Formats: sequence, C-alpha cells, structure tokens
Amino acid sequence: MKIAVAGGTGTVGRHVVRVARERGHEVVSLSRREGVNLITGKGLNEALQNVDTVIDVSGIRELTTKKNVDFFTTSTQNLLAAEKKAGTKHHIALSIVGIHLAKSGLYAGKLAQEEAVRHGDVRWTILRATQFHEFVPMTLGYTSAGPLALVPRMLMQPVAAAEVAEALVDAAEAGPKGRLPDLGGPGKERLADLVRAYLRKTGKKKLIVQVPVPGPMGKAMRSGDLIPEPGAAVGRQTFAQWLESTDIRH
Repeated sequence: MKIAVAGGTGTVGRHVVRVARERGHEVVSLSRREGVNLITGKGLNEALQNVDTVIDVSGIRELTTKKNVDFFTTSTQNLLAAEKKAGTKHHIALSIVGIHLAKSGLYAGKLAQEEAVRHGDVRWTILRATQFHEFVPMTLGYTSAGPLALVPRMLMQPVAAAEVAEALVDAAEAGPKGRLPDLGGPGKERLADLVRAYLRKTGKKKLIVQVPVPGPMGKAMRSGDLIPEPGAAVGRQTFAQWLESTDIRH
C-alpha cells in the first residue's frame, strides 16, 4: 500500500512513517520540509499520485481558536480535494479525546477537522487519542517563566506517540471504519505530577504553580472530560516508562 503522512516529520508523524515502512508499505511524507504546503496546497497533487491512504497527523503550535480552526479547516479541505483528484481511497485523521466538551483553541480546530472529514468526498476513519507523553515537556516550554512553571490543573491519561502511530497504521491496513474507539494510555495522571517527574529526570528545579485554565477547555481539563470513557482502547507504555526510555538532555 502507498501511504501519505501529512505532518510526517512531527511527534506522531515520524513514528507513523517508521511503522508503515517497517510493515512494508511505500510511504510519502507531506510536510514543508518535503515541499508540500497544506495551507496553500502547493505540492499536494504531485505528492498524492497513486496514494491509497492518507494519514493526517499535521498540526500547528498556536493557542488561539481562530488560528486552529482556520488551519485544520483549510488543510483538511485541501487534502481531501487533492485526494479526490488522485483517486485516494481512504483518509485517516488523528483527533483528540473529549474535544466536543472543550470547544476552544486546538480542540475547536480538531472539531472543525472532524466535520470536514465527515462531510468530505473520501471515505474516512477518525481516531481520537489522549495527549502524548511529549505533552509534558511541551507544556513546560509554554508555561515556564524563570524559576516558575505555571502548570494547568489537568487530569489526563497520556499515551505513547509510537503506540498511536501503530494504531493509525492498523487503521490504514483495515480500511475505512468511521469513528474508531478512543485510545488512551494505561493510567490516569495529574499533569503537575508528571511535570515534577520530568523535572527530576532532567535535573531542573522549578516551583510548580497549578493554575485553572478558564472557559470550557479548562473545565474539561480539570473534570476529567479529556479521559477516555469505558470501552476505549488502552496503550501499554506508562509515562514513567517513557521517561526512562527517552534520551532527554539535561
């Protein structure tokens, strides 16, 4: 099978590319590094020639609702249009658990993406997963201010990005299935505890101050609405195991 991975150089994308190639698939990575722009559509038609399945794990590092909605709507519509033209049979989108209860920022963008996929002309599969283990250092990067780390109050069930990639390649091999069962990690954790563990691992010292994020997003983070419901698929690697197996620069 020939698979194109939108966002193939990102946190999940690089694992998707690796897993798909290990299983013998021909893989095309769609990113600006490879000359493909999902917003302008540049390079899409050429890159999708003879592609059977597109796995979309693309994203942006923006916090505002408008920028996220604009990105995911435009990029998805461009992908679907190019897929239809190329005769691509299957579009797979990676989404996030609980976004229907946290309708702002990234979550609003992912909702818009899901709607575009559902109403598009290409048969589809959507997998909602929880935050990756890499979400912890990413949060520190956004919220650190000198010796302080302003950590959102959040209950989460982090999952390994590599395991999400495996599930996405499984979905490509299975064919269009619509909405799949949600995928979460093996245990519920509080973000502040994971940040403390990460700081210990890296030898850094910061005062952690937990702050409630306002609005529906903050409510969903605090209440556990971003935790998968019973019946969801469960990953294997814990955050502690990921921390031990990851080469983190001190």
